Amino acid sequence: MTSSAASANIARHLPLIAARQPDVPALKVPRGRTPDGRIDYLTLSFAGLETEVAAWQSRLLAAGVQSGDRTLVMVRQGLPLIAAVFALFGLGAVPIVIDPGMGRKSFLACVARSRPRVLVGIPLARGLSHVFRRAFATVQVRVAASASATAQLARRGATPASARARIVDSTTDDLAAILFTSGSTGAPKGVCYTHGMFAAQVDLIRATYGIKPGEVDLPMLPIFALFNPALGMTTIVPEIDPSRPAAVDPAKIVQAIQQEGVTNSFGSPTLWRKIARHCHRERITLPSVKRVLCAGAPVPPELWDLMPAILSAGELHSPYGATEALPVASVSAHKIQAGLADATAHGAGTCVGRVIAPNDVRIIAREDGPIARIEDAAMLAAGEIGEIIVRGPTVTQAYDALPEATARAKIKDAAASGWHRMGDCGYFDEAGRLWFCGRAAEVVTTPDGIWYSEKVEPLFNAHPQVRRTALIGVSQQGRVRPALVVEPLVPGDFPSSAERRRLGRELRDIARQHAHVAGLRLFYFHDGFPVDVRHNAKIHRLTLAAWARTAVGFDIDPKR
Repeated sequence: MTSSAASANIARHLPLIAARQPDVPALKVPRGRTPDGRIDYLTLSFAGLETEVAAWQSRLLAAGVQSGDRTLVMVRQGLPLIAAVFALFGLGAVPIVIDPGMGRKSFLACVARSRPRVLVGIPLARGLSHVFRRAFATVQVRVAASASATAQLARRGATPASARARIVDSTTDDLAAILFTSGSTGAPKGVCYTHGMFAAQVDLIRATYGIKPGEVDLPMLPIFALFNPALGMTTIVPEIDPSRPAAVDPAKIVQAIQQEGVTNSFGSPTLWRKIARHCHRERITLPSVKRVLCAGAPVPPELWDLMPAILSAGELHSPYGATEALPVASVSAHKIQAGLADATAHGAGTCVGRVIAPNDVRIIAREDGPIARIEDAAMLAAGEIGEIIVRGPTVTQAYDALPEATARAKIKDAAASGWHRMGDCGYFDEAGRLWFCGRAAEVVTTPDGIWYSEKVEPLFNAHPQVRRTALIGVSQQGRVRPALVVEPLVPGDFPSSAERRRLGRELRDIARQHAHVAGLRLFYFHDGFPVDVRHNAKIHRLTLAAWARTAVGFDIDPKR
């Protein structure tokens, strides 16, 4: 069944692009090195990708997959992920994509709650579904995943029913996929995406960043590769383990960018700081790159400073958003270098730029419980820090099977589909720019005032012996005190109490230079911060706060 011209099915973009640029590479998957040291890629054109999707659909239909089936996708990044997901989109089934490496307990809880009828997976995934029967209890159909469905059919003497992918009619409100949050401040939650929301994301990303068909993308978050067939961009699969992205070899990423003429890349600040430092050490520039989109955590001032010399013909951008709403706002390097990074370094928070139309963003007074109607929210003026809320065409409306979480995160509006509470604190400045001050769940409230992570940590992250810091609250004698956990630049540095106290005094001196953190005097030391699996960038401050209950802290007396 093919779709009508009015169908909103997000998979409709693939045959359109395949007809427009059939021989342009859609996907390049690394498979080793050539004798001269170049990366050897398996290359698939857009026409070939559509044929591959059609072959996947033949296999899925033969296994009994139906429109509307919730389908857990446990395949490798690159061709299997893109082809399987677009095949499911086209059939009207609902792919469920869960990050690898989030931990067995969380992963199994996500599987059980999402209630998949179908599992498309590698042998290990299918084996796990039999071992952990309770979590996979709803699975009735198991479909084997391979690198190429087309090749598998050919080996059996079969061919796809058609080289053209099937695209069923879908409305903008039809459920398209369930994607999971990173779980940086709680358990990961399944986010319900409709076909209309995906289409709106494609339009906003294309318009905001001027992306054109024929560009070459290297996405360092596998799920972002799913946008490329709709944008007409070639996907270069990076040599990176998606369950351990921070372990990436920057030389391999740089080689791929240079060899393939990459014009676009998405990655976290953790990854791009590693790549940027490598480029500076080796005196490398990346002239083919038009834009780097950096998100997942605030971009530190150091990275804004490092990137211009590397991107000789391009620019670093930081889109602001979340799994539930993306993109919401964006800021670019030339704006940051106009003084905004300096403001961050002095405690203003992190500027995330101007709101991307047609999104609507407001700042409301923080509220711990649900807010039923927008009329119940207290709107704040420019300069006042509060909770960030957003409405717009890319804003999702519900979490999967979590009505309480949905009620906590959504605010009804009679004139629109509703508002999403980003779970972040921030403010608008007088120029209309949005500033991020930290996660609402990580705000430290003390008898002496309210402390926000992004107004505190950048002050201390600039210390030459500090990799990063984390603001936490510590309960002592019935009172909450602000404390700073310090991760040394070199793991294992400052092993003795004397060395830690000495660094604590230096950090205490920094605090005394800034009125809003002058009361900070309690410091902890931790060699490796717990971070999210997806970006390896979001610090689990609540986990560090629990760790500090039994750790040794250094209370630096201001009189010494």
